[in-house]
Amino acid sequence: MKKFLPVLVLLLLSLLLAIPALGQGAAAIPLAIIRPGDNLVLENIPAIPATVAEKGNQYGEFRGAAFQSWDPTKREMLISTRFADTPQVHMVKMPGGARSQLTFFPDRVGGAQYGPKGDYFLFSKDIGGGEWFQFYRYDLATGDVTLLTDGKSRNTGLRQAHHDSHVAYNSTRRTGQDTDVWVMDATDPKTDHMLLKLEGGGWGVEDWSPDNKKILILQEVSINQSYLWIVDVASGDKKLLTPKTGQDEVAYGGAVFSRDGKGLYMVTDRESEFQRLAYFDLATAQITYLTTDIKWDVDDVSLSEDDKTIAFVTNEDGLSKLYLMDTATRKYHPVAGIPNGVLGGIRFHPNSRDLAFVLNSARSTSDVYSLDVTTNKVDRWTYSETGGLNTASFSEPQLIKWKTFDGKMISGFLYQPDPKKFPGKRPVIVNIHGGPEGQYRPGFLGRTNYYLNELGVALVFPNVRGSTGYGKTFLKLDNGMNRDHTHKDIGALLDWIKQNPNLDGDKIMITGGSYGGYMTWAIAYEYNDKISCSLPIVGPSNLVTLLEHTEAYRRDLRRVEYGDERDSKMREYLERTAPMNNSEKIRKPVFAVVGKNDPRVPWTESRQMLDKLKSNGIPTWFLIANDEGHGYAKKKNQDFLFYSTVMFVRQFLLGENVGAAGGN
Repeated sequence: MKKFLPVLVLLLLSLLLAIPALGQGAAAIPLAIIRPGDNLVLENIPAIPATVAEKGNQYGEFRGAAFQSWDPTKREMLISTRFADTPQVHMVKMPGGARSQLTFFPDRVGGAQYGPKGDYFLFSKDIGGGEWFQFYRYDLATGDVTLLTDGKSRNTGLRQAHHDSHVAYNSTRRTGQDTDVWVMDATDPKTDHMLLKLEGGGWGVEDWSPDNKKILILQEVSINQSYLWIVDVASGDKKLLTPKTGQDEVAYGGAVFSRDGKGLYMVTDRESEFQRLAYFDLATAQITYLTTDIKWDVDDVSLSEDDKTIAFVTNEDGLSKLYLMDTATRKYHPVAGIPNGVLGGIRFHPNSRDLAFVLNSARSTSDVYSLDVTTNKVDRWTYSETGGLNTASFSEPQLIKWKTFDGKMISGFLYQPDPKKFPGKRPVIVNIHGGPEGQYRPGFLGRTNYYLNELGVALVFPNVRGSTGYGKTFLKLDNGMNRDHTHKDIGALLDWIKQNPNLDGDKIMITGGSYGGYMTWAIAYEYNDKISCSLPIVGPSNLVTLLEHTEAYRRDLRRVEYGDERDSKMREYLERTAPMNNSEKIRKPVFAVVGKNDPRVPWTESRQMLDKLKSNGIPTWFLIANDEGHGYAKKKNQDFLFYSTVMFVRQFLLGENVGAAGGN
């Protein structure tokens, strides 16, 4: 499931360095000091002069758009974008047309899907970043919004039946941790009922059969191991389609029924290092691999309504490539004329001709496009604002590789400031992606360009072992008691930076969000003498306490990746390597950022670490948002986080004196 979240990955990337600026009306700032919002709590962050916002304002005025749903009959679509504080649902009636905002909530809204007649759409929303998602129906004729779920549990993976108002989804309603399958008629919430009782938090609805009598569900044990089941809607009986064979773990995903109902199209790494597009025959259980010649992961798949065309996207060294396949001949070809970048969210219109997709690149924010698969004509549906800046001048990423401690080659992307404007060796920010089953891909940096263009700081985004996109063997290299090998990959990167004549190896800041935040804590203690400062965002400081306190629905999935803390040997390893238990080795300044409602990494993971560091006399900054969760979604909070981050970078990476500490 994690492989098919390109929009979520891009959103997390935009938060990692926390580089927003002031919202609407921010050009003229009457106060000399930037004031934090009421939901922000500060510790040791100095008073922030208004000049910080004045300088960085344009870099925060970027927008991005994400495709949500095609109208079932008209050539119109729903998208998600932000006009005010959070992303909301908008309607666009033609390529380049106006974005008409439909939802107006204080919290982010996503997952919008038109109903079968186009008279309503369904959407998902949580409160305060807590990720207890609820489903709602928006009636287009009246603008009325109806809550469909219980308002309490976590509800995910909504899938609509074909040409029917019934939906299937997963919910923790029964136990708070098991993701059972529920079904309802979206026009009548009273029909909501549990179809299938399941055990564990790794279940997800994939698709309905063409006759709506069966549902396909995915059981994810880990990023490397998953299974497909088929469920009878009338009886609730389930049957395993992909039993384990041999010793090799196999992952499946992106599965959809063929339109005749006789088989499934899916992606899988079965008998392969990479995720291949495949066809599974339901009668014989035979699998046919369709993209063996492509030695990269297939990322996203969409099947046309007429069953004649499959569109799929590959991840080739971080860049995307779009292909079209004729299902009759199973021959495929790359689509020409698509700009280089990161592409995702592909979905066919019911007319089987128009294919929507989202594209961004280093010099272009996320926007929605469509491809006419019969003529290859590309239409651009959204033109997201770029703050008036000339994005054509933005730094392009350079693919870099370095040898790590055990001889393996690790790769990443380097962005360098303009050498004419900033000559000489440049300070460096190393930004480590989350996951850990993630991958940095060279998309639009947005606000992060401020560091390149205004402060002359170079940026490095590494893909250490355990990252996706490089084969399943590489993906498994950080599991269990090999966790600290990823730290050594960063240690080797620090040595590579030291040897690079364009980079200043004596001025390095480490940052990252989520698991990247854990890595930031780890590098801060293991390589204290090689860095200047660190900025962990919503990061664990001890994987034992993380596993004990993360929400129950995700605990077992994390144990497979990190190791089971209930095993005495594993617990000893995790405790021994935990940043929390090595805090005395951290002697450089730290700025920790958390959300009070974070269900994945409790905010106490950072608080317990900072308390130890403060007692050791280490300079520490702390920012907590009482109305946020795993990353900041509200622009006003992102804004203040950006200003604080700029101050931290200037003081502890660049060596400027930014003023006395403050708080609220």
